[in-house]
Amino acid sequence: MGANKDSSLIKRLTGWYFSKRVLPYWCIILLDATIVFLSCIFTFWLSQRTDATFQHRWPLVYTAALYALVSLIGSRIFKTYSGIVRYSSFVDLLKVAYANAVTLVLCAIISFSFKALGIEAFSALSLVELVVAMAVAVLFQWTMRIVVKLLFDVVNRDTQAIRVLIYGALSGGVALAKYIRSQNDTHFELMGFISHEQRIKNMRLLDLPVYMADDENMASILRRERIQGVVVTSLRAEEFRNNQKIQDILISAGCKIFMAKPANEEGIREGEIVGEQKGEDKIRLKEVSVEDLLPREQIRVDMKSVGDQLRGRRVLITGSAGSIGAEIVRQVAAFGPAEMMLIDQAETPQHDLRLMMASEFPDVKAHTVVTSISRRTRMEEVFSTFKPEYVFHAAAYKHVPMMEDNPSEAILNNVYGTKIIADLSVKYGARKFVMISTDKAVNPTNVMGASKRICEIYVQSLDRKLKMEAMQQFKEKGNVPYTQFVTTRFGNVLGSNGSVIPLFREQIKRGGPVTVTDERIVRYFMLIPEACKLVLEAGTKGNGGEIFVFDMGKPVHIADLAKRMIALSGAKNIEIKYTGLRDGEKLYEEVLGDKEGTKPTFHEKIRIATVREYDFDSVSKEIDELVEISKQFDDMATVRKMKQIVPEFVSNNSVYEALDSENGGGQ
Repeated sequence: MGANKDSSLIKRLTGWYFSKRVLPYWCIILLDATIVFLSCIFTFWLSQRTDATFQHRWPLVYTAALYALVSLIGSRIFKTYSGIVRYSSFVDLLKVAYANAVTLVLCAIISFSFKALGIEAFSALSLVELVVAMAVAVLFQWTMRIVVKLLFDVVNRDTQAIRVLIYGALSGGVALAKYIRSQNDTHFELMGFISHEQRIKNMRLLDLPVYMADDENMASILRRERIQGVVVTSLRAEEFRNNQKIQDILISAGCKIFMAKPANEEGIREGEIVGEQKGEDKIRLKEVSVEDLLPREQIRVDMKSVGDQLRGRRVLITGSAGSIGAEIVRQVAAFGPAEMMLIDQAETPQHDLRLMMASEFPDVKAHTVVTSISRRTRMEEVFSTFKPEYVFHAAAYKHVPMMEDNPSEAILNNVYGTKIIADLSVKYGARKFVMISTDKAVNPTNVMGASKRICEIYVQSLDRKLKMEAMQQFKEKGNVPYTQFVTTRFGNVLGSNGSVIPLFREQIKRGGPVTVTDERIVRYFMLIPEACKLVLEAGTKGNGGEIFVFDMGKPVHIADLAKRMIALSGAKNIEIKYTGLRDGEKLYEEVLGDKEGTKPTFHEKIRIATVREYDFDSVSKEIDELVEISKQFDDMATVRKMKQIVPEFVSNNSVYEALDSENGGGQ
């Protein structure tokens, strides 16, 4: 019973201390001074024994008290009290030693001075005893800090902590290990490192073993050490993404995978573990999703030059509540534009965007408008009052099967809406118009892709017309400003609304099956923030008339993507069901047409497509006819006209294949 009471008392005391954010500095000073005081008495007793100690007790107490006070000077010089005791490091222990060395010198001077003056009350210790007393004080002060640190680790040990290895020992791994250990609420128990550095093979770092990444016995090591997860350092993230072998070993072993990176401008997302240590940046430890494991090179964008162009400008963004549009809004808002006009017809997502802007960018003046870009009168009113300098056009219907069933809506929203926004940009003097297109516009096999190709043709021919007019006016008036039209073309973005990854994730959560249209189907993927950064750089640096295509990296088999997501989820017995290609769907997407080439640009990941040029007046007339036909909601007539404008549009797995046979295969 008594043992239980003692245990309860200890828990209460440790709980009181360890529940505090930090121990007050005066407590540390008092503890260190007390240790010096007791060390002086202990050393004298050790040297002179009990009788002499009792006989000289008052001079000894006075001397020890004086030396304890003097020790405050050394503590002040080296700030031994400024750190958090439970996070003490080797540097903190060195400061303690230096502080006591200063105390030793000062006390020796005081002792000699008092003896020279014949005052024995404050010079009870000999020089040798003083040296020993300071050494003892250092040892006890070190011991106090180490014991507190150990007690803290024991008291706060999380019995549910995940046993992890750090991937990348010398590439930031040691620093990351120290960081994790220092956290008050760490969710990890470090068990070692995985490294590619052969020079540290069979060594130990921070008293933890180092395992080689190419070790053939890695799977058995994971089982033997009961490893539950791996934390990948930020410096090794790209290498890890491209190392399919180690990923498969970890996933097969049931290990969770975490990526470490600074929690900076991208913010902290739900479900992420964040730590912070005094004097250091926050680190985000994010459990990976399949997006993080797709093999790709890190994309670096010169965002400073982008910011220099957008700062203090009026920026209009259509499709602002969509996946791409909302990310463009965030990135543009971070540059401090003068004003933003955000347009989308989806009320609830637009409302969410409005709340986000008020919360994250309260200093940016932002207008949120709920309307369709195909409402010319409303768009005219918006442009006439706002007069945007930069227009980012992301609004579009994008779902292939939906547009295959509703071609008139694809024309009225995608084509007619783009024409309205482009024409108004010219009318009200916008400096730059940036249109976001898709790889489905290349050799289109569906209505959605063909509608976006028509948009590309229109804005490119309009830019060509404006350039020619500016050149003619240059002879008379000199340099004449005109709206520059830039198109950006890329493939699927990971995690966007309606993409396969959210769909697969939901299907796995329900227990399957996971539906894939065809085992052979492949797609290009890019992260939303990366795609938007490239859009901003291409848009602001383009000179007008270009169709910028992005290097999307390696194509991904959708079936492999599904298998990887199932493995990462830890779910068992999830079936993959192949449903067949949907209307208008391709097995392989392209970013360039058969007759297109590319030219290099200011960024290695961005190239310019060399495409056929169109006469603006002819294109404008054809599009006006197409819009009028679409208003009759005659699907066949609408698609027939689309194929006349885009002769490379050949339908696939669609009712509109009949139209291709009418004109000799669509060529």
